Amino acid sequence: MKRHAFLKSLGLKGASLLAVYCGVSSLSSCTNESVTPASSADFTLDLTNPTYSKLNTVGNYVIANGIVVARVSSTTFAAVTQVCSHENKANVIFSGGGFYCTQHGATFSTTGAGTNANGSKGIKAYQTSLSGTSLRIFA
Repeated sequence: MKRHAFLKSLGLKGASLLAVYCGVSSLSSCTNESVTPASSADFTLDLTNPTYSKLNTVGNYVIANGIVVARVSSTTFAAVTQVCSHENKANVIFSGGGFYCTQHGATFSTTGAGTNANGSKGIKAYQTSLSGTSLRIFA
């Protein structure tokens, strides 16, 4: 169905509500604004800094520079983009040993591979390297 026919089928009230919703969200067509995940990254987190000290505990995570960084085990970290591949929204968190999008339930492994239908495209994963209390995240 073409947009014009769809709007006609909604009637005046439905079309008005749709126009207001789309106008408020972007003042253009009714598409989701794409959030571009960071394609390259290279930064270091100081795990003694209170902002990142949550990473000293297995199962916790922080978000830095648009990247979700999680403590997977006593010796392992994982890092992925915060932007979900399902609808390009920055809603990815770490939960239950993997990454999860709070918007539509897409799930991803610690390597960024999709583990359900909404996450089937996977997401960008980054490498991590711990040296003392400095955790480096890089592409």
